[in-house]
Amino acid sequence: MDSINKQQPEDNKKSLSGKEAAEKIKELAEKAQSCFFCTDLKSGKPFATRPMSPQKVDEQGNIWFLSADDSHKNEEIAADPSVQLLFQGSPHSDFMSLYGKATISRDKEKIKELWEPLVKTWFTEGQDDPRITVIKVSPEDGYYWDTKHGTMVAFAKMIVGAATGQTLDDSVEGKLTV
Repeated sequence: MDSINKQQPEDNKKSLSGKEAAEKIKELAEKAQSCFFCTDLKSGKPFATRPMSPQKVDEQGNIWFLSADDSHKNEEIAADPSVQLLFQGSPHSDFMSLYGKATISRDKEKIKELWEPLVKTWFTEGQDDPRITVIKVSPEDGYYWDTKHGTMVAFAKMIVGAATGQTLDDSVEGKLTV
């Protein structure tokens, strides 16, 4: 165990799988509201990264985006569907890194379901814009860092720990396997 955890009075590791992992993915992705969407992971060069906002996270933990068919991202996914998504929900917790496979479609029903008026900024012809595509990211595994009891309790524990010289970190972290 690494040094910061040696002084922990309580367990701070909890790996999640299946339904529990999908629920944690949904919770943290929705808190964050945006992520860094990384492609071109296997090229040996620095991977391509751009900020994106998920349109939806479903009950299985799949993360849905709208994207232009002529984007570099779509081109890179077509060449290699392996992607990484990096989330940060707050300055001190709600972090998540996910690896998975991305698929691209032109599913009109899914576009209609995911559509929000703000998206018209990128797709000026609306839901029928010929450039619009749907990206579905199906997470395979990942890692999360969160709080056990919420931000207020975590902050209180940090203050008490700093005052007493004890490690009273309220964090919890673990692997995610969907």
